[in-house]
Amino acid sequence: MKISNLFIFLFLLAFSVDAQEIRVHDPVVAEQDGTFYLFNTGRGISVHSSTDLENWKREEPVFSEKPEWTDEVVEDFKNHIWAPDIFHKNGTYYLYYSVSSFGKNTSAIGVATNKTLNPEDDDFEWVDHGIVVQSVPNRDMWNAIDPNMIEDEEGTVWMSFGSFWNGLKLVKMNEDLKSIAKPEEWHTIARRERSFEIPNEDPGDAALEAPFIFKKHGYYYQFLSWDLCCRGDESTYKVVVGRSKDVKGPYVDKEGKPLNEGGGTLVIQGNENWYGAGHNSTYTFNGKDYMFFHAYDANDEGAPKLKIKELSWDKGWPTVAPLK
Repeated sequence: MKISNLFIFLFLLAFSVDAQEIRVHDPVVAEQDGTFYLFNTGRGISVHSSTDLENWKREEPVFSEKPEWTDEVVEDFKNHIWAPDIFHKNGTYYLYYSVSSFGKNTSAIGVATNKTLNPEDDDFEWVDHGIVVQSVPNRDMWNAIDPNMIEDEEGTVWMSFGSFWNGLKLVKMNEDLKSIAKPEEWHTIARRERSFEIPNEDPGDAALEAPFIFKKHGYYYQFLSWDLCCRGDESTYKVVVGRSKDVKGPYVDKEGKPLNEGGGTLVIQGNENWYGAGHNSTYTFNGKDYMFFHAYDANDEGAPKLKIKELSWDKGWPTVAPLK
């Protein structure tokens, strides 16, 4: 190999965003003052920091003890908090998170705020504000998990969330970003066919969850995860996408099929080395678009690993390189 080619190879290897595969589930990221802060499912909400999107340092969790209200939703809650989302507006960071029982819609989304993400800052303190929205079995045919915040062109903030049951939801937020706006405005933004005979308390077979809406090219792109997570070698997670000119939808896939009718254009899926890949978040950092997600490592007993892929765009549709 020529010296010049060897140099290029080593340079690309050193700066590959796939180089470090830390264990994470449901990653979301925010950048502050040149440092990236990653939040993910874990006890008290797990946190990592990085200056290069490659080398990650574990930080203290958001909650050293479970929020006081959580036992009212899930009896004897163990502080294992799911699927956060980090959102910045008007000088405040809002961290939305899920409290739930697995396979049930006994769930709630809460929110905590902080003035900074830097734990060395004197102003660093997470303040919890309790429940934003809650789902109750046999009352709600949706599940209050997997929140994601998006601000529309008029400055209105919306929360998308949900899994299984009757689809993914979008709800308008109050200006305080800690509660749902009144009068309430709800939309179903994605849905797959659910077998009629399945009882309401069962999540069913309409497997979709984890919406993430990203603005680009004058469209709102709704990424979402299909099929099954968290099952080791039986995980079948994959990411699909649809888009809309209006944040409220309707969202359609590349073939024009509405996401509300089971549509979705494949972005990434598992292979022989990764059982499944999903629960993504998408951002623009330093002029490049990135997709963060986790994939289940077939060579490490199905452990969920952090994956970061640079997004490309093909005639207005997002694409990423397949998993290696």
